[in-house]
Amino acid sequence: MIRKKFMDSDQYPRDLFLLLFVGGLFTLSTALSNTFVNIFLWKQSKDITDIAFYNLAIVVMQPIAFTWAGWCAKKIDRVIVLRIGVVILALFYIGVLLLGSMASHYLIALGAMLGCGLGFYWLAFNVLTLEVTEPETRDFFNGYLGVLNSLSGMIGPLSAGFIITRMDKHLGYETIFTVSMILFLMAVILSFFLKRRRAEGTYGLKEVFRETKVNKDWLQLLKAHFFQGLREGTFIFLIVIWVYTASNSEFALGTFGFVQSVVSFIGYYMVSHYLKPYYRKRAIFAGGLLLFISPFLLLVPISFKLLIIYGVSVSIAYPLLLVPYVSLTYDIIGKCRGIYEKRIEYIVVRELFLNMGRIISILTFIFVVHFLSEERGIPFLLPILGAGHFAIYFCLKDVSVPANSPVESIEFSETQQDGNNSNKQ
Repeated sequence: MIRKKFMDSDQYPRDLFLLLFVGGLFTLSTALSNTFVNIFLWKQSKDITDIAFYNLAIVVMQPIAFTWAGWCAKKIDRVIVLRIGVVILALFYIGVLLLGSMASHYLIALGAMLGCGLGFYWLAFNVLTLEVTEPETRDFFNGYLGVLNSLSGMIGPLSAGFIITRMDKHLGYETIFTVSMILFLMAVILSFFLKRRRAEGTYGLKEVFRETKVNKDWLQLLKAHFFQGLREGTFIFLIVIWVYTASNSEFALGTFGFVQSVVSFIGYYMVSHYLKPYYRKRAIFAGGLLLFISPFLLLVPISFKLLIIYGVSVSIAYPLLLVPYVSLTYDIIGKCRGIYEKRIEYIVVRELFLNMGRIISILTFIFVVHFLSEERGIPFLLPILGAGHFAIYFCLKDVSVPANSPVESIEFSETQQDGNNSNKQ
């Protein structure tokens, strides 16, 4: 009774917790397998540029899937789009299991499939986040989502690394990929308890792009997401490969993920509880600065101990940056024109800029490594791409959304939704 009353309270609606649980299952599944998919494929090809092309296929397909998912969300329902994304992700792991040692021959196809699943999932999840949270609950939601991410990061990589090293390597990989598939299917089942949410109006991105000409905050937010992607594109797979090559052990890789997640867990908990809205920009600056400085640790000869120090530093930085950054993102979007009718399109355009940064990051990596070699090219690239998150602060430092601005809620009652749909028809 107490739990039901808490989950149905006015301050924290039931769907907020359901979405948190779905997000938790998603992060646990990806924490178990995502890191090891890169290693599984790299061990077959032994070429880091192959893994770069695999990740390039992911980030190229993701914005295409986002755009397509946005159209589906307008025509159908966001919750159904969420389910489609999770089902595609489950099918991705089935594909990896079936291909086995032949998976490295289908890197582009596998990357495109994963990117499609991620596009559908994140489009729906981001739109639902915008709808089930309000300015006063966004830090709570993002903070606890970060806590779930960190818990998943503690449980997932360490467990997966232990399973792989204790079992036959191929059987170990099959086991964790199977568990990930099951967790995704559990997330699909849980999504049936989310309230159905229909969109109003026709699907079109032109109005959202035009908003950049009259809304400086929206334009600056898109620039910030481009720079965010500039770091993420390459760092998301490069560090994983380095940790594995420095240790030559899946369990050591799992230990690296565990240490990172313990630090992140503490960081997300502290930030979500104690960071006041009026300190958001300062926290973004501090987190971005630490993320800019951290790659310089990797310019000396790489060792596992050095990578652990790097992992701890970025795990301190990410909560400081991401909790206020994500909350500020939704506050800015919440004040854009036509947000009720075009909230899906705003999420799609934001992701287009984020993935544009990732694509340029990976293409730059491939180009530099091809012409300069790994040994010379990567040290040259790290500080440049690593500055992406620090640039976020300079994009957002002058945005005009006050810390306690009365941003309108995006959530509708059933009556309002039905009324808007009737008007549209």
